[in-house]
Amino acid sequence: MEFVSPEGLRLDGRRPMEMRQIRGEIGAVAKADGSAFFEMGNTKVIAAVYGPREVENRSQQISDQALVRCEYTMANFSTGDRMRKPKGDRRSTEISLVIRQTMEACILTHLMPRSQIDIFVQVLQADGGTRSACINAATLALADAGIPMRDLVTSCSAGYLNSTPLLDLNYVEDSAGGPDVTVGILPKLDKVTLLQMDAKLPMDIFENVMQLAIEGCKAIANYIREVLLENTKQLEYRRGP
Repeated sequence: MEFVSPEGLRLDGRRPMEMRQIRGEIGAVAKADGSAFFEMGNTKVIAAVYGPREVENRSQQISDQALVRCEYTMANFSTGDRMRKPKGDRRSTEISLVIRQTMEACILTHLMPRSQIDIFVQVLQADGGTRSACINAATLALADAGIPMRDLVTSCSAGYLNSTPLLDLNYVEDSAGGPDVTVGILPKLDKVTLLQMDAKLPMDIFENVMQLAIEGCKAIANYIREVLLENTKQLEYRRGP
């Protein structure tokens, strides 16, 4: 199948280095301490953060830092498949772990000892790049909850199809079986907190694909900063002089 046309366009009309349209919104869940809605193209995700609060299970309490917990789920209607996997399937458990480890790298857990922070992420509509969208939504929700972080953590994927590096894969491109790289970075600190790769790539091509994903992460970080700044301006406006 041809994923890049002779004119250099992908199946959805994007150029190889073009990201899908992104949109983020704060305050999607009223009861949560922090929440956000994030979409990357047709992938739509909601995240809610509760905490820092008292640890429910005392045996899990950590004396010198906060306990971070994460739960990833997919809404039954998110993919259009009639058969949905039961809650707690291996993929959901693995993605929950990936998101938790990525967020732990940016949260200043040592400032909140003997407490717990719960991050809930749900995919409302899936079209490739769900784990990246979840990490971006969780970052916005943590910022909304006022939880101290070293830096924003943002994530994006890139792949290699028809001998072309492609940024931000959709579901059709993702399931084509080509190599794809998901990267999470702390943009200001210039550190990588997540790197997952399916299939193998020669080193020179891998560097190109990874660099493309990092550029995507940086663009998302700039957008998330804009969302947070706009939100702060609105809060100041509501508060009045």
